[in-house]
Amino acid sequence: MTIAEELIALVKGFAPHDGLHDTAIKPLQLIRVSAQAQRLPAVYEPGLCVVVQGRKHARLGSELLVYDALNYLVISVTMLPQAHVVEASEDKPYLCVRLNVDPRELGSLLLEAPEPAVVDAGRGLRVAQVSEPLLDAVLRLLRLLRTPRDVPVLAPLAVREIYYRVLTGELGSRLRTLAVADSQAQRIARAIDLLKRRFAEPLRIEEVAEAAHMSASSLHQHFKQVTTLSPLQYQKQLRLHQARRLMLFEGLDAAAAGHRVGYESPSQFSREYRRLFGAPPRAEIEQARSVVQGVA
Repeated sequence: MTIAEELIALVKGFAPHDGLHDTAIKPLQLIRVSAQAQRLPAVYEPGLCVVVQGRKHARLGSELLVYDALNYLVISVTMLPQAHVVEASEDKPYLCVRLNVDPRELGSLLLEAPEPAVVDAGRGLRVAQVSEPLLDAVLRLLRLLRTPRDVPVLAPLAVREIYYRVLTGELGSRLRTLAVADSQAQRIARAIDLLKRRFAEPLRIEEVAEAAHMSASSLHQHFKQVTTLSPLQYQKQLRLHQARRLMLFEGLDAAAAGHRVGYESPSQFSREYRRLFGAPPRAEIEQARSVVQGVA
């Protein structure tokens, strides 16, 4: 059995149905999707993903990212792409391994890992082809799911090796920004954290810039460079994503969800929701209830 075949078998075994699955290894999650899906806005949280099978597209502004087996993604700040699975079936589902990165553990490794050969200070979401050493390290981490008693001792070692393989690869500089306290990505991440905590409130750009320790003009420029959105566009999309979650998982109607996330006008909420998600709230939620969206 090849590495790829064993990875497919492991992910299928520990993610037996569609969705995002937590595992016995705390930072490790598994994603399974068994059908193609329409393109919808998604929320990608910071982390590292390795695609095992299938194919997915993510659009950031005018840029289209295509990732399939065996590609990996580094997400350095919370991103809001338009994304959809384009290759998946019941027999060959889209399968992905996600690792939520601990900045402290990553930071302890930076002193030992060599500086990346290529410095990429651009988008907060990048894709590259996985190397054999990285793939082997991911496989050994997943094998530990079969022997839970080994997880406390061996999983941190496997995770550390995965960090090292990425740090010394094409996307090393992207991963590095997750642990470097005053990097541009971390400044943008602080601005994003404020927007996520106070998405339902009116915010002045000066407040967001202060949180990032940047001038308003510098924040606007670098925020758009990393996320493809302005801070206020980003906040609006966060509001609409949260409203969608409230309707989808808590059963709120459109008027209540819109009010909860800061909209005073139901008609404005419905209009902006349709602009982002492609359909009015009620129709889009009915369509989405059985579809997995929003995962890398």
